[in-house]
Amino acid sequence: MPAVKLVGAYRDAFSGIPRTIWLLAGANLVNRAGGMVLPFLTLYFTTRLGFSAFEAGRTLSLYGVGSIAGAMLGGWLSDRVHSLWVQRASLLATGAGFLVLSQLRGRLAVSAAVFLLSVVTDCFRPALMTSVTRSCPSAALPRSLSLVRLANNLGFAIGPAVGGLLAARHYGLLFVCDALTCWAAAAVLLALRLDVRGAPAAPSRSEVRAGRSPWVDGPFLAFLALTTLLGMVFFQIFATMPLYLKAVYRLSERGIGALFSLNGLAVALFEMVLVRALEHRDRLRVAAVGSVLVCVGFGLLPLGRTWPFAAFTILVWTVGEMVAMPMINAAAAQRAPEARSGAYLGAYTVAFSAGWVVAPSAGMAIYSGLGGTALWLAAGAMAIPLGLGYLALPPAFRREGGRARVRLETPAS
Repeated sequence: MPAVKLVGAYRDAFSGIPRTIWLLAGANLVNRAGGMVLPFLTLYFTTRLGFSAFEAGRTLSLYGVGSIAGAMLGGWLSDRVHSLWVQRASLLATGAGFLVLSQLRGRLAVSAAVFLLSVVTDCFRPALMTSVTRSCPSAALPRSLSLVRLANNLGFAIGPAVGGLLAARHYGLLFVCDALTCWAAAAVLLALRLDVRGAPAAPSRSEVRAGRSPWVDGPFLAFLALTTLLGMVFFQIFATMPLYLKAVYRLSERGIGALFSLNGLAVALFEMVLVRALEHRDRLRVAAVGSVLVCVGFGLLPLGRTWPFAAFTILVWTVGEMVAMPMINAAAAQRAPEARSGAYLGAYTVAFSAGWVVAPSAGMAIYSGLGGTALWLAAGAMAIPLGLGYLALPPAFRREGGRARVRLETPAS
């Protein structure tokens, strides 16, 4: 029976994932369900604070600069203290940061707040990935990371849709709700009573000092460069895409939020099964195919003007995201030596943050100077260097970087 096979495929996709990963994913779901501010920051800056499109893009680029600092800090801390403490502190500080940002109006003050907010916010991701990497066997790593992504995207299916409704009433509600969900996620991590005292949770200082630095790992640096390029394309969803959908497709904040929720819902429904089917294939070859689909999805935007066509383009790059991102995440985690997993995953997060730095300014410059069509065609053209680049990474990258054994961060009894 097809229905029985489908149920079996979903059961198989979720089997064998440690309980700790489920708990971490649950906290991440709570956090991301309140992720309402970021998708609407461009519109908030331009429609409520009076920023020009260029000023809004420049301010968002500061978010990317802060993300780089936060990723490096989060990775550094995760190799020295328990990564759960890093996550908890990041969530508490992020909630406070959103409330502060909502009260600022001047460009200088807003820019400083955006930078500092991104620093504390992006300490979270390398700490989360470090916890996942140390808490599961290698064979289950792609699906464990995908489960966290599933929670992230299921939350993203909720956050923007609710955010669109709140933005239509008052933008200030976005900041309050985002802050409350950050604190709720921190409370979940505190209530889980995960063991932060166990010796296996983090390597010793001597192990950290003896481990290889990601910044001298040549194949890994090439991988990071490709990841940054992919981020430059992908992060247009938070930079120029809302403006383009509002100006060209004539969509309201509610319609834009519904489109973004379509992405999160599709990932939540299908990614785990897709990753289960692909997890034994060459991860970088799969990443090459997925990155091409991401770029093609953005490149299709100038060909239509209706909500259904916009939804179609989002589904195209969403399929690419579901194929590429889990494999890229797993490849980065697998490359990391055990004692330097925080540093490696921090560097990996830095690569995405660097894409965030460039994406708003470059995207807004092209959008303002040459128009949306030129921007999306350029995004589509990035399929060529990305696809060929992931395929060209040397075989040495595909070998594990030193995870000799699995460190389990298990819940306290």
